[in-house]
Amino acid sequence: MAVIEWIRFLAGAGFMLMGLGIFAIEMIGVFRFRYVLNRMHAAAMGDTLGIGFSLVGLMIISGWNFTTLKLFLVIVFLWFSSPVSSHLIARLEVATDEEKEKHYRVVPLKELERELETQQEEKDEIVAKARKEDE
Repeated sequence: MAVIEWIRFLAGAGFMLMGLGIFAIEMIGVFRFRYVLNRMHAAAMGDTLGIGFSLVGLMIISGWNFTTLKLFLVIVFLWFSSPVSSHLIARLEVATDEEKEKHYRVVPLKELERELETQQEEKDEIVAKARKEDE
């Protein structure tokens, strides 16, 4: 029985260490990126994955009980709320950014459709040439 407890403890500690590593990588990304949307993306993705790993590690260490259910519900709540809040903050940044041209390029829908059609035509030509070579 003690062996199973040690295996469970090591597995839980491994997940918690992975979560800690993801948090460290997230912090590097937050401090290295210059634009707010890049920083926010690094923070949101790192938080979601890091918290998920850390809480799964705690669930493994805790075993099957009511605390495990609560930790699982925290994971579910965070996995739904973190992307939504990040999206809303990103929309606010895009709507209030005074220097849009400095940070990103605004592409009208018609121009994007033309680019996609051109790319599709190029792919079709490549496929047609490959078929002719095979024959």
